[in-house]
Amino acid sequence: MPKDTGRNDRRSRIAYLAARLMAEDGIEDYALAKRKAARQAGMPDRRELPTNEEVEEALRTYQQIYHREEHRNRLRVLRETAVRAMRELARFNPHLTGSVLNGNAGKYADINLQLFTDNEKAVELYLIDRRIPYQAAQSRLCSGEEMRTVPVYTLSDHGTGIELTVLSMLDLRGPLRTSPEGKNIERAKLQAVEQLLGED
Repeated sequence: MPKDTGRNDRRSRIAYLAARLMAEDGIEDYALAKRKAARQAGMPDRRELPTNEEVEEALRTYQQIYHREEHRNRLRVLRETAVRAMRELARFNPHLTGSVLNGNAGKYADINLQLFTDNEKAVELYLIDRRIPYQAAQSRLCSGEEMRTVPVYTLSDHGTGIELTVLSMLDLRGPLRTSPEGKNIERAKLQAVEQLLGED
């Protein structure tokens, strides 16, 4: 067997195992899913790990084969919840990102929203004023060539997690990435998400 063929088979196997972990165990972190999948397959060589895009494609295929109807219904509910939250938070110019946007949301997926404001404390004050329970944390994002730490607030809507990443209005002008070498984070405004719901 040619060397490249064997490597591609191993990458495909890890992508499939990672996709299954994400679909069945609710793992949202691609890197974690790939590391676990590689261990399951007895392939510790990091150089042979598939890309996030390969895992994403495998996940899409897995859900189509094993959970088609269930996945479609769950995705619709998540997008409806996202639309409600986006309308509630309209003053902060919300954008949907992540697996609920791209259609790969697993069983325990959170809704990921990016909020844009000139006053990052305004989001927390908004939650406090309305007595909305939340947990505060931080996340790292890459804007241009610079890695920045940004506030993140996590809420719950009837058991569904909603993660709010707070960014400045300037961040609307350029792409954001989770790492310097990562791909741009896809995002959609309320109108685009409503359109997705209409298509569903």
